[in-house]
Amino acid sequence: MKKLLILLLFVSPFVCAQDWAVQFEQWATKNYPADGPGATVLVAKEGEVIYRKAFGLANLELQVPMVAENVLEIGSMTKQFTSVSILMLMEEGKLNLDDPITKFLPEYPTDGNIITVHHLLNHTSGIKSYTSMRPFFEKARTDMSPIEIIDFFKDEPMDFDTGEEYRYNNSAYIILGYIIEEIAGISYAEFIDSRIFKPLGMEHSFYGSKTQLIPNRAYGYQPTREGGYQNAAYLSMTLPYAGGSLMSNVDDLLIWQQAIHNNTLITAESKKRAFTNGSLNNGDPINYGYGYSINEIAGIPSIEHGGGIFGYECYATYVPSEDLYAVILTNRNGNGPTDLTVRIAALAMGKPYPEAGEGISLSEPQLKKWVGSYTFPDGAIRHITVENGKIFSQREGSTTFELIPLSENEFAFTGSLARYSFETEGDQKQATFRSRINKSTGVLK
Repeated sequence: MKKLLILLLFVSPFVCAQDWAVQFEQWATKNYPADGPGATVLVAKEGEVIYRKAFGLANLELQVPMVAENVLEIGSMTKQFTSVSILMLMEEGKLNLDDPITKFLPEYPTDGNIITVHHLLNHTSGIKSYTSMRPFFEKARTDMSPIEIIDFFKDEPMDFDTGEEYRYNNSAYIILGYIIEEIAGISYAEFIDSRIFKPLGMEHSFYGSKTQLIPNRAYGYQPTREGGYQNAAYLSMTLPYAGGSLMSNVDDLLIWQQAIHNNTLITAESKKRAFTNGSLNNGDPINYGYGYSINEIAGIPSIEHGGGIFGYECYATYVPSEDLYAVILTNRNGNGPTDLTVRIAALAMGKPYPEAGEGISLSEPQLKKWVGSYTFPDGAIRHITVENGKIFSQREGSTTFELIPLSENEFAFTGSLARYSFETEGDQKQATFRSRINKSTGVLK
């Protein structure tokens, strides 16, 4: 693998150690230093690895360095495997996406709503997510069956009528796991292992376990109030279940992504369903498909998902038009790799997000044109100021950020993926705040 990476550094147009790999490693070592919890990173173009490296430690107590082969918990990235499993069963004629959940759970109280498999997959069911219920965390050490978890949340009031809102929902994926078991006649863990892991050769992927000996397991950590780390609190792996129970490493996740890309497990038509931006009853987009978030990187559409579970956080993004895959797994909470994953994907595409000092020069009058306080629909007030030839943004009550001029009316945030674009509408100045696919427009007070 080392020889392969050295060769790729010289022959691939997507790898230039002097440019993006070195820049990325400066960020990565800052976020995951050699003496703290670590990260494993992989970037692939057209299925070929163009970057693969590990940072930090896999075990703090034994001072064991992280290696790219390490196996970590992937939390909610599990939802991809669950959604694909549902689509596999759909293709076999064993369920329909418009099947009501009462077909599988006849006594489930739906409050008059017709909740379908589709609504479970894209988080529009309105069912209360059990991880938002405080009593759930009192049961974190308790083994529970899928039906016991469902019984825990099923009598809670609906958060909203089905299809009226999007709200990320772990309960929905518990029900999906139960449906898989009911149809297949085997446990969710057995289904994933026999129908996905083994056929694809994902030899380093598992249904999570605290007792099983798992080669190359990286141990999870949580930050303490004092600024150090502690071993992650115990969580029975029966609880995240089909919403967050799996473990894997970056190499196996590339195998998984290639299987999705090559339509190995599901057809291109089913994949399109998973990757299609869903909508509410009123037609508003929700930026989510089936187990995948719909987003963009430097203006190019991307398919993404992250995960967070006790002691671990991760993120993966796939850019279909570039056939580019980037994934980062970490063994700590509180320092998620979302932005870092997006940044390395952008770097690998030759479309890096700007850093301080990389923008264009604007005159003082050009900068001061947009000075003022802008009120946004959610009630937030963002103050734009200019000082010593630099322009800044501060959300009221929060931190001040320097803005990087990209043009006379477009600015990027230093150390962030967010951007501002300003315009004048009649006599009214407006500021549009974009955090990638999400945007909100405020007006000058």
